[in-house]
Amino acid sequence: MDNLKLNLEFAKNLITSFIKEEKEKIGLKKGVVALSGGVDSVLVSYLSTLALGNEDIVAINMPYGELGKKGSEDSIKICEILNIRYEIIDIKPLIDSYFNLEEMDNLRKGNFMARMRMNIIFDKAKKFDGFVIGCSNKSELLIGYSTWYGDMAASILPIGDLYKTQVYLLSKYLGIPDYIINKVPSAELWTGQTDEGEIGITYEELDKILYLLVDKRMNVSEVIKEVFDEENVKKVKKMLVNSQFKRRFPPIPKLSDRTIGIDYLYFRDYKYYD
Repeated sequence: MDNLKLNLEFAKNLITSFIKEEKEKIGLKKGVVALSGGVDSVLVSYLSTLALGNEDIVAINMPYGELGKKGSEDSIKICEILNIRYEIIDIKPLIDSYFNLEEMDNLRKGNFMARMRMNIIFDKAKKFDGFVIGCSNKSELLIGYSTWYGDMAASILPIGDLYKTQVYLLSKYLGIPDYIINKVPSAELWTGQTDEGEIGITYEELDKILYLLVDKRMNVSEVIKEVFDEENVKKVKKMLVNSQFKRRFPPIPKLSDRTIGIDYLYFRDYKYYD
C-alpha cells in the first residue's frame, strides 16, 4: 500500500529532532533504551544515538536466562557498532523467585516479565540521570499488543507513529544489519513465542488494515471491500477498540473547578504555559 511508504530522510530527521527536543524539555542527561536485540529497539538505539551522540545513550539488555541469549548477543553487537555503553542484566533470578510462588499461564508470565524489565530500566535511568526512550511501534500500540505499564511505559516513544512495516523500511535505510531485520519478531517470553503467532495475523496485513481503519477513517465494511479477509478486519477492529484503555491516562473524577482541572495542572507542558 503506497500510503504506508515513508519519506525516509524526513522521518529520520523528524524523529531525531524530536528526541533532542524532548531531552531538553525533560532536562536529564542521558537516554536509556531497553535494547532487546529486536528491530524496534535497535532502530530506537540508532535514532537515539544519531540524535544525542553515543556518549549520552545507555542500552540495557534484560534476558530471561538462556531464552534471551540470542537477543543479548545481537544487542552487544549493536552496542559495539554504535559505540554506546551497555549493561546485560539476567532477570531470571528475580522472575523465578515470584514464579515459584504462583501458578501462572504464559500470558501472566509475559506481562510480569515486561513489567519487571520496566522496573529495571527506570531504575537504571535514575542511576544515569536519564530518561527512558521507549521502543513501542504504532501497530502494537493500536492493537494493545504491549503490556500496560510494561513495555508501554516510557518517557518518550519516538517510533510510536511508525507502523511495523515502516520500522523495517527506516531500519534498512539507516543500514541496520540484516541479521536484525531478518529476525522473526519475538519478545522471547517463552520458547517458540513469536509476535505474529500471538497476534494471529502478519504485520503486513495488520498494517494495511490499521492504516485504512485509523488513518483513512474507513469503517469495517469499507475495509473489507478493499479485498481484505472479513474475519481479520473484524479481529483488528476488535483489538483496536478493546485496547483503548491502555492508551489513556488513568481516569480521574473531577471535583475541582472544571475550567482548571487536574489534567491541566498535571499534564500541561510548562515550557509553553509560563
